[in-house]
Amino acid sequence: MYEAVLNAPWVVNISLPESILVGFPVYPEQFKTQNTTNNGNIFNWFRGLTINEKGNEISDMHIKWELVSTSFVYIPSIQDIGQKLKIVCIPGNDGTQGPAVEAVSKTLVEAGPGKCPFEDRHKFTTNLLYGKSFRCVTYNILADLYCDSDYTRTVLHPYCPPYALHIDYRKQLIIKELLGYNADIICLQEVDNKIFQHCLKPTLECEGYNGQFYKKGKDVAEGLSCFYRSERFSYLGGEEILISKMLPTETCLQPIWNVIQDNEPLKQRLLDRSTVANATFLQSNDNCNEILIVGNTHLYFHPDADHIRLIQGGTIIYWLQDIKKKMQIKYPDKRVSLILSGDFNSVPSCGIYQLYCTGEASSTLPDWKSNLNEAVEGLHLKQSIPLASACGTPEYTNFTDGFADCLDYIFYETSNLDVIQVVPFPSTEELKAHTALPSIVFPSDHIALISDLQFK
Repeated sequence: MYEAVLNAPWVVNISLPESILVGFPVYPEQFKTQNTTNNGNIFNWFRGLTINEKGNEISDMHIKWELVSTSFVYIPSIQDIGQKLKIVCIPGNDGTQGPAVEAVSKTLVEAGPGKCPFEDRHKFTTNLLYGKSFRCVTYNILADLYCDSDYTRTVLHPYCPPYALHIDYRKQLIIKELLGYNADIICLQEVDNKIFQHCLKPTLECEGYNGQFYKKGKDVAEGLSCFYRSERFSYLGGEEILISKMLPTETCLQPIWNVIQDNEPLKQRLLDRSTVANATFLQSNDNCNEILIVGNTHLYFHPDADHIRLIQGGTIIYWLQDIKKKMQIKYPDKRVSLILSGDFNSVPSCGIYQLYCTGEASSTLPDWKSNLNEAVEGLHLKQSIPLASACGTPEYTNFTDGFADCLDYIFYETSNLDVIQVVPFPSTEELKAHTALPSIVFPSDHIALISDLQFK
């Protein structure tokens, strides 16, 4: 007699990263299963020496493995240095278990880089917020596709050791940094699709987060993501805008398009951009009458493109205004508030900051003439949502050897929200300790912004 199991739990793929550091989270990579549930899978971590009592190197099958953990994520200790790690996964669901599958690290556990500056920032975020308060983070995490080239290693960031530019190294720091902020809402930019699927999503889900990914336009493999703590917020939906596609067609954007559509050089450059923005709709579980529209974006970067960015920034706020009006009609008994985070590639003296914080961007701003061949004439932007920058205008949110300034912001609706804490930024000495960012202790060329907000 034979027992046939239909659709048995099965591990399709599992592996461990090339870089494993003491004090930094490690987890199964490229992890894929079939017919399993998250709670049904069992994980066992082991460590073992690759040499025997005589000091001779031995194969993985002869290592004496010692059980060290039974969780999805493992944080290596000093005792693990010089040893290999092995993970064994027994896939399962509510009804049955499948065959165990294991993966052994190709490299040994190494010592970490020492204390990272973000660990000092964690001292301000040790507590989880509750009630009317919630913590927001925005962070450009530097996409792998912009790091994995000889040009990056030799021209853009020659001061950063190649191993510290590798995503296997950087993502360990990113995960540890994000988890230590104990945030309720996390907006990320330059998120590689593979990093979202195989790194951010599985590890943050273990800590109670749900997340959405929004890819940039064209063939760009990176984009935006928004995570929220499911204990604090419920997901009501979301929308995305590819600016180049929607600017000529959306009714709410016609005041902008009507002014610029006959400017052929401007139109060609503007519509060739892959810039996107997303809006995630969240209802507070502690305050059921409060709904947040959480906007997130990453604007065009080029130095001669202040006018492009201002049009993009205007497009986004016009679009968000329209969304807010629709949300207020859909939920008439609730209060709808806006948060807009991201990397705006725009310093505080530029028009985007004025548009958001004063409500207007005059047609006479110098931004409109940042490229004379594409100069914008007669466009006066106005928006009616009272916004302010939750973290003010710090000296640096981006710090490389060739450029350093404030480019990132968390804009919040001042009529409905208050700022109750801004987590201090790293000192200039910390930023310059390894010349610039990224470095062995900073995983990105940007600095995370963290602010605690409160419903009024």
